[in-house]
Amino acid sequence: MILAAGRGERMRPLTDSMPKPLLPVAGCSMLDRIMARLGEHGVSDVVVNVHHHGEQIARHLDGRARIVKEQRLLETGGSVKNALPLLGDGPFFVLNGDGLWQDGRIPMLARMEAAWNPDRMDALLLLHPLDKTIGREARDRGDYFLGADGRARHRGDSDVAPYFFASVSICDSRLFHQSPDGPFSLLKLWNQAQAAGRLHGLAHDGQWFHVGTLQALREAERALR
Repeated sequence: MILAAGRGERMRPLTDSMPKPLLPVAGCSMLDRIMARLGEHGVSDVVVNVHHHGEQIARHLDGRARIVKEQRLLETGGSVKNALPLLGDGPFFVLNGDGLWQDGRIPMLARMEAAWNPDRMDALLLLHPLDKTIGREARDRGDYFLGADGRARHRGDSDVAPYFFASVSICDSRLFHQSPDGPFSLLKLWNQAQAAGRLHGLAHDGQWFHVGTLQALREAERALR
C-alpha cells in the first residue's frame, strides 16, 4: 500500500496545485519511483489511498493501482485499516507516497522481505541513520533505537535517537484486529507491537532522502542528478 492522501503543507506552494507524491525530483515523481521499485521487486497488486488532489493521482496511475478515495483524512493507520479488504490477511508493504531512496548493494525491498519473520514480528520498519540522512533539518532528533537483536524502540522521552523511520514498513494484518475506527497513526500500532517485543527494524544501507521541505527537495535534486 502506498499512502498518498496527505496535503503536503510544508511543501506549499508546490502542493497547492499538485499532490506531494507527484512532485518531480530529478525528472521523475516520487510516486513513479516507488511504483518502479515495487514492479522490479515483483509486486503487481498495489493499493493507493488518495484525498488531496486525488484525481490527479488516479489519472496519473491510469489503472496501475487500485485507488481508495478518502472523503476525510484518516491518517496513516486509519488509511491502512480502511484498505484492509484489498490488502488481504497476511503481511504487506506500506510505503509513504513521498518516500525517496536509493538502494544499496541489494535492493531494499528484497532485504525487507528477507528479514521478515512472522513468528517474531508484527511490523518491520526500515530505519536510516540520522547522521547520513539527506535533507535532515537541524531540529530533527531521529525516531528509533535499534537493538542488537533487531528490535526497534521508539525515541520516547529521549532527546535524540540514531535512526529515522525511513518511510517503508512491512505490517501484518493482525496488527489491525483491535485497532480503532476513524483516523489514527500507525505509530499507535507500532508502539503496541514494541510493548509486545514484536516491533523490529532493518537499517537501510543505501541513501534515503527526507523530503520534508522545499530546501530538502532541492538537496534531493542535486544528489540524484
